[in-house]
Amino acid sequence: MIEIERKFLVKSDDYKSGASSKTRIVQGFLNTDPNRTVRVRIKGELGFITVKGKSNTSGTSRFEWEKEISVEDAENLLKLCEKGILDKYRYEVPVGHHVYEVDEFYDENEGLTVAEIELNHENESFDKPDWLGIEVTGEVKYYNSQLSKTPFNLW
Repeated sequence: MIEIERKFLVKSDDYKSGASSKTRIVQGFLNTDPNRTVRVRIKGELGFITVKGKSNTSGTSRFEWEKEISVEDAENLLKLCEKGILDKYRYEVPVGHHVYEVDEFYDENEGLTVAEIELNHENESFDKPDWLGIEVTGEVKYYNSQLSKTPFNLW
């Protein structure tokens, strides 16, 4: 499956009032090579393993494969991950015909809040709420795999 998304910084916490859900996510990376990133995640009460391919030139799309696994398996795999486990809360915020996933990071990435929107095609139009800041699509330092290696608080 090809994932098409755009990523933005968030300039206020106004998104919280429109959120339809809030879920804690703990994730780590078995491999952070940009050609084949392998992520392990516990999202609420579910575990996942995800493989992502290299992004296209603009950073908007790439191959993604995800499989649900048990939380126990995810916990065991997290112990094998590279240094830098991410801890964040994800808010799902419906805006127009789309849902923004807003990640509020903690620990070494505290102070960073990023919103992503998944699209059906790269040129699809979408509503931009007032709390949305500058676009950072394709800026590698904002990839979760990179935040695990070089956290926001070290920039």
